[in-house]
Amino acid sequence: MVNVRDVCNALNEIAPFYMKMDFDNIGLLTGFPDRPVTKILTALDVTDAVIEEAISVGAELIVAHHPLIFHPLKAVTADESHGRKIIRMVKHDLSAICIHTNLDSADGGVNDALMEALGGSVTGLLAPHGVHPDGRPYGIARLGELPEALPLEDFLRRVKTVLNCNGLRYVAGNRPVRKLACCGGAGGSELEAVLAAGCDTYVTADLKYDQYLTAKEAGLNLIDADHFCTENVVVPRLKAMLEARFPALEIRVSRVHEQTVQSF
Repeated sequence: MVNVRDVCNALNEIAPFYMKMDFDNIGLLTGFPDRPVTKILTALDVTDAVIEEAISVGAELIVAHHPLIFHPLKAVTADESHGRKIIRMVKHDLSAICIHTNLDSADGGVNDALMEALGGSVTGLLAPHGVHPDGRPYGIARLGELPEALPLEDFLRRVKTVLNCNGLRYVAGNRPVRKLACCGGAGGSELEAVLAAGCDTYVTADLKYDQYLTAKEAGLNLIDADHFCTENVVVPRLKAMLEARFPALEIRVSRVHEQTVQSF
């Protein structure tokens, strides 16, 4: 019988925990290591709605990207959002494993999935931040290339469609799209590295005004395709990777978790 610890160990193989950034909090963040697992719900976040969905379908485990517990908790009470979630989960014997920046960096993880969705082939890492035991570098953001150049307007339509975004924020660098970089989630800090790599386009999220201005002046197509949308592409892939390791388990992608930010 597969238990929560077994799934955690498998996830450590899929996205090795040593690949996380120093600030991160990953692994089994709440629950019961030895509890048997028959159903897993995968989602980008452990929201109240995702918890209720897991309970309703009879899942024993949620596997999510963003950490349920990020900052040190000083108390767990029903007066606070994280406390309410943890209490609700414990009452229903529900565990949560979160794999965050390690899944961003992992082969086949968030950014490989994002580049594939955009129609590009990965050509390298934008800014490696670590080295595997075998000496290979790893990092979060990816460099890539489209099979042929696309007008920016056509590429914007593609991004909105394949990522299922309700809208995009962007600046036009007045260049066709061919050599691009991508970073799921908040990737504005990598802007200078994108420019240094000679990219014509950068797809990421959570950008600030000064970053748009820098891109505009540098002639870079800069696209904010939403934090959720640029990362949620990995959730079906995570489901498939878990199914390959645990074919006897029922593994679902959340049907209730969706893009949080709306466009009017």
